[in-house]
This record gives sequence, structure tokens and C-alpha cells, in this order.
Amino acid sequence: MKLNRLMRAALAVVAAAGLAIGVIAPAHSAAKTTVSIVQSNALTGLNPSVSAFNLTFNVDVATLSGMGFTYYNNKPELIDNTAYGSYKIVSKKPFKVSYTVRSGQVWSDGTPMNAVDLLLSHVTANDSYSEIAGLGDPSDARTKPAFDSGGYGGIYAENVVGQPILSANKMTVTVEYASQVPDWKLLAPGPSPVHALMLMAEGEDMLQSVAKSNAARERFLKAFTTYNTATLKKIGKVWSTSYNINTVDESTNPLLLVGNGPFMVKTAVPNGAVTMVRNPKYTSGPKVKALKTVVFKVIGDGTAAAQALKNGEIDIYAGQPTGDAVNQLKAMAPAVKIIGGDQAVYEHVDIRTGTAFGTTDTYNGVFAGNSQKALDLRTAVLLAWPREEIMEKIVRPINSSAQLMNSLMYFNAEPGYKDLIAKSGVNKFTEGTQASRNAKALALVKKYYPEATATNPVVKIKLLFGQPSNVRRVAEAALAKASVAQAGFDMDVAPTSGWSSFLESAKYDLSFFAWVKSALLQRGNVGTYQEQNYQGYSNPEIEKIYTELNGKLLTAAEIADRFLKVETILMRDAISLPIFQHPSVTGVTAKLMGVAPSPLSPNLVWNVWDWYFTA
Repeated sequence: MKLNRLMRAALAVVAAAGLAIGVIAPAHSAAKTTVSIVQSNALTGLNPSVSAFNLTFNVDVATLSGMGFTYYNNKPELIDNTAYGSYKIVSKKPFKVSYTVRSGQVWSDGTPMNAVDLLLSHVTANDSYSEIAGLGDPSDARTKPAFDSGGYGGIYAENVVGQPILSANKMTVTVEYASQVPDWKLLAPGPSPVHALMLMAEGEDMLQSVAKSNAARERFLKAFTTYNTATLKKIGKVWSTSYNINTVDESTNPLLLVGNGPFMVKTAVPNGAVTMVRNPKYTSGPKVKALKTVVFKVIGDGTAAAQALKNGEIDIYAGQPTGDAVNQLKAMAPAVKIIGGDQAVYEHVDIRTGTAFGTTDTYNGVFAGNSQKALDLRTAVLLAWPREEIMEKIVRPINSSAQLMNSLMYFNAEPGYKDLIAKSGVNKFTEGTQASRNAKALALVKKYYPEATATNPVVKIKLLFGQPSNVRRVAEAALAKASVAQAGFDMDVAPTSGWSSFLESAKYDLSFFAWVKSALLQRGNVGTYQEQNYQGYSNPEIEKIYTELNGKLLTAAEIADRFLKVETILMRDAISLPIFQHPSVTGVTAKLMGVAPSPLSPNLVWNVWDWYFTA
């Protein structure tokens, strides 16, 4: 799954690792302190702020490795993390906010933390700084900037004024914004171990003394304030590439693993498990009750994952369940408890329309552009997408009350959903039966490929969706291939290991995956279809609405009006269709307490500090 982009200043530079182990407490033993959790996708990198690496597993590891000013609980409510620091409005006109790091904290390598650690957020989220410092124009598709950040072009970049001002004691930064934007609390800068980045940029591959680390941070500060292009480019290379690893062992540069979260990466196995251990120097968030080790174990097959829970090889089953897996879990009671609900995660199919933002990998496939042919073919493939069959065969065995999702802006239970879908034009993709929709789709295809028939699919397209081990996604792709073939499309559905790295690749014509909400924003999901997207899609009306939603506080009615306009455009242009909201099925061994999944990312591990086992 991919995180729905929150273009904020926060930076998560963390560590990750793993070793596949199953720990079973012997009879009459003390309570366990190691928890093993299933993941359905593999770790791809330690820095989810790099543009192609914001996968949920990467973010889970980042969450345990780093703490900042705020986090969401499971209500969901935004919680101020006063253990790390505090923030306050110091001026309303102009609008200024000060962010203060609580004194006495240290990074996992012992280096004292201060507000200099907040400044890299400005570099990775402010387009103007990147240009002024000679690091590249983030909006220029011909070349990537020195920091390959997913944070450019967002609310922070649009509203920040000048450079952050560092206090004399270097514990506070004050940031000026052009206005009090609706989601200003989410713009809080995230801490980053800039001393470690500086040391790696200088060629170091070992942890250094506190004195040397402090000196390295001062060198970073000088480079930041003087726009030192050469030094910043070296740091950018480390930030953008060095963390993009899926292996952590004794040969890994320990500077990559420096964090301020409750846990640190110890080991990681490619396409396998990640093991994290307690950070003994952690004081940047809520106190950890009991756990000493967290193991993420990758099992793509939901049925196999449930069996692993039954065998005691894991303690928490989550991820992408299958109907068989849910039945297995129910049969495990009372040794296993099931926590259900819905996640703020939705499956969707996206069609590429042009070259992805920020790349030069030109897309000239059958869906490219705004011609009538491109529009008809995009409409045809969405008409033929077997959404109801996917619901019936894959989703409802997990959640019998699950409903087809027909809005890209709202979940089904949200206020405004029914009114929006009645007016958005989505009925074009819901009217009739799947057979009748396939017939309409084939008629559109035959306008340009008269030789196409329901038994002779001639329009070759390539689908990007997931890795071979993800059983549920493979099943979805197979259903889609069979249905779109009846509309004349010959769709290549070979799964792709490391699929998220190819979302910008022009060799794929369409994709399906899940967007995961990580925050509650006034702009909702509109930012997903703003020009900085993987699909190469851009619409000036959506750009205007995106700016309005970011610029001032609107009423609920005004927000609903903007959402309807955006959705109407997306349906007209045949850009994307939602399929279903992910059901949340978490199987937890009965002795594990404190697990309280959140609808927002990081869904499961947001409160890992509260978890404990009974003896």
C-alpha cells in the first residue's frame, strides 16, 4: 500500500531491520517481551520520505524509529507529543509558529538533540530553498533535485516565508507562513539526525563521539544557512539513496540507523523479516511499558499468516486477509481475539494519462493524452473492471457487509457520500450488469480496433499491482484480466516485486493498489490528483480547487462543493475508480494487551508503547 501523500515538512529518516523468528513463551515463564507482527509486503527502504518509498511497511518502521511533535491516536485525534517538544503561535499577522525541542533528549547514538535537527525538513519540503541552494527545481521533470523528496510542491512550500529562524540557544525554530492555513498543525518540522547525514556525506561509516557528532551538526547548520550547494548535494545523495536498502546486518553503516524513537533497527532480511530492539536512550515519546523487541515478519498469503498465528510463530495477524484466513481466526478463539473495523485505506485502479510528474520517462501508451480515443479507451477499461466480482469473491468473504466504494473523495459511511455519488457521474460505471458494461466497453474499443472481439482481445496493456507473494492482489488481477479481455484488452498481469518503485514507469498503462490516509486534511484526497501524481494527469480546475482548499478555512458545505467538482472531473476524464475500503481484521494472541488499531497510518503500531503480554 502507498501512503496518500501528505506534503508536509516532516521528515522521517530512520532505521529498519529484521530476522525471521518465532518466539513462544514456555509454560510458567515470565511475560514475553518480544512481539511478532505480520506484514503482507516487504520492506523497501528506511526513508519513506524519498518519493518512491512511502510504503506502509517503510512507514511503520519509521514510526517506531522516530518521534516528532504530533501523532494520531485511534479515534483518530491529533495528539501533541510534549515528551518531544512543543509548538505555539507567536504572531497572527504575520502568521508565525515557534517549535521548541524539549531539552535533555539524545539521539540513539548519544548525540544531544536540538532544533538544528528540524532544519532539514525545510530543505526537503521547500521548492524555493532547493532552487536557491542550487539543488534543482523540484518541478522540473528533466532532472531530479538533489533531495528526491516527496514533500515538495505542497502546503508547506506554498506558504512558508523565508528561512526558519533559529533561537540563540538552538532549541527553537520559528517559521513564518503566508497565512494561517487550515492544516497548519501538520506542518510541524520533523526531527532528523543531521549530524549522521553530515558524517555519511563526508565518508564516515561508523558512529562517532558526541563531540565529533556535534561538530558535524554545526557544519550542517553552516551549509544550510549559507546555501552551500556542494555540501548540501552530498547530503542529498545520502538522504535520497543510502537509506533505500532492504538488508540490515553487521556490515550496514550504523549511522543509517540513528533515530529517536522507542525502537531501533537491528536486522533486516531482503523480502523477509525486520527486527527492531529497544532504544535505551529513548525519551522522545510515551514511555514503553514492556516490549523489548518488535519483529515484522513478511507473509503475503493471508491464510498462511493466520496459520502462523495459530502455531505461535507470530502474535499479531494483520495486513491483507483472505476469507479462509478470517475463518481460521474465528476458529482459534479464545486463544486468539479478533479486532475488526474499517481502515482509512481504499483499493483503487488508476490509469496513466501521460509522463509522471518529475520524470522524463515519456508515456505514449494507448491511454495517453486528452484525445477522444484516449478518453474512450480509458472509459472502456474502467467499465470492464469487475469491481462487483472482486467484492463478491474477495472482499465479502472477509467482511460480509462490505459495500462497493464509488467515491474517490469519501468513504461510504462519511457524511456527503450518498449526495456526491448521486451527482458525480460515477453512475456511468455502475449502471447495468458487468456483462452490459463490458459490451459498452467493447463498442468503444471497436471504434479504434474493429478487429477486437470478446474472444480476440487485441489492445495490449500492462498492469502494475503487487508482488508475487500477495495472494489477494494476484486474485484481483486475475479477475480483472478475464473481464477486460471481454472488452478487447489483452492485459499483462504479471506481478512485480518492489512494485512501488515502478509507479512512475511509463511501461505500465495502469495500476491498482491502496491509498492509505495518514492525516485528516481539509483538502481530503484532492492532493492525490493534483499535478504531482504518478499518472501524469493534470487538470487546471483541480489545481485551482486544490489551492482553495489549502488556502483558507472553509465550511463543510463549501468543502463538499469542491469535492463534488473534483470528482465530476475525474469521472468525466476516466482517471480512476475506487473499489473497496479495506476491512480491518487483526488477530491478536489473547495474552497480548493494548493493541488498538487506528484507521489512519500507521494503522497498527501507532501505540506500540502500550503493548504488553500477560504471563
